[in-house]
Amino acid sequence: MDTHTFFLYLLIILLAARLMGEIAVRLRAPSVIGELAAGVVLGPSLLGWLEPNEVLKLLAEIGIILLLFEVGLETDVRRLVNSGQKSLVVAIGGFFVPFALGFSLGYWIFDFSLLVSLFIGGTLTATSIGITVRVLSDLKRQQNKEGQIVLGAAVLDDVLGVVLLALLYEFSIGGGVSAVNAGKVLIFVGAFFILAPLAAKLISLLIGRFDAISEIPGLIPTSIVSLVLFFAWLAHAVGAPELLGGFAAGLALSRRFFLPFGIALHTDEAFAHRIEEQMRPIIHLFTPIFFVMVGLSLNLRAIDWSSPFIWSFSLLSFTVAVAGKYAGAFFIKESWKMRIIIGLAMVPRGEVGLIFAELGRVSGIFSNEVYAGMIIVITLTTLLPPFIIKWFYGRYGDRLQATVQG
Repeated sequence: MDTHTFFLYLLIILLAARLMGEIAVRLRAPSVIGELAAGVVLGPSLLGWLEPNEVLKLLAEIGIILLLFEVGLETDVRRLVNSGQKSLVVAIGGFFVPFALGFSLGYWIFDFSLLVSLFIGGTLTATSIGITVRVLSDLKRQQNKEGQIVLGAAVLDDVLGVVLLALLYEFSIGGGVSAVNAGKVLIFVGAFFILAPLAAKLISLLIGRFDAISEIPGLIPTSIVSLVLFFAWLAHAVGAPELLGGFAAGLALSRRFFLPFGIALHTDEAFAHRIEEQMRPIIHLFTPIFFVMVGLSLNLRAIDWSSPFIWSFSLLSFTVAVAGKYAGAFFIKESWKMRIIIGLAMVPRGEVGLIFAELGRVSGIFSNEVYAGMIIVITLTTLLPPFIIKWFYGRYGDRLQATVQG
């Protein structure tokens, strides 16, 4: 690709992502839906102006690593600890039930291979903590009992999801599913999660010291991006996906993260806040490129819409995705209204589900039809719950509050 053509492509992607994202937000939908729609419009599904190429794929890869860095940065481990047993039950039920149902759907009903079925189950486990936080915050329910349970559960779902992603990544590149591959990944990921945050925390302390004496602006974003890229390379070197490095770096640099290794590593709240502030523009520049690329990779014209498969697969996957998340909520002892709202808040797949689906496509695991079905499910589970949650609180909010107080 010529340099000037690349510049034009990038210009179109950034402007379209911003425009469609703004439209989505004005319509009370998550911005990720607009960015995904921008890729569908620009790609072979509609206008056919753009198509994925290696340079754009590389930028999208940086976007996905920075996206997982942001997920780690916003992960509040203390929230999971403080929210207690109910969050644990909701998270475990809402992770393993959709995975088991999704796997069974692929393997037993649609007769897919073991690996394809595992990827379908993995895609249906995701919960988008970003979308959930935004909806609960808009309704001023973030600090309520149900809000604390949901956000605590979503934290654990994120961690479990990243571990599962590492396993599926190894299966996709390591020649299939085996106990040896799984054991190797779990050992590497466990060691990485223990050592990487400790190393990142120590490095961040050095960055903070240098930032205090540096006379050149831009030390924090330069250093943090370098740290994220280093951990992405390190994750790949130990056999895990690069995005695991981004998540571990974000987790360690979060002002809400704590280490059980001694009081010398307490987080400097002001410095952590500066990291968030200075990294956010960079994250918001690259992550839309990933979502647009997902839309570009989806060729809706190549799908036989008259085939019963795409409709039955999408409908059953959507049913499994919703029912699976509700399973965790119905395991806890609360009023039925409380359990409904908790289950509903756990449904949005958002960016995390797209990461699973895209890994399945890039690895050649998902066919175009299966990939399209997964994107349809992710879109519906991301788009519908925020509206239903707002309606439910409008209708039952007072009674829900009275139940909690009683």
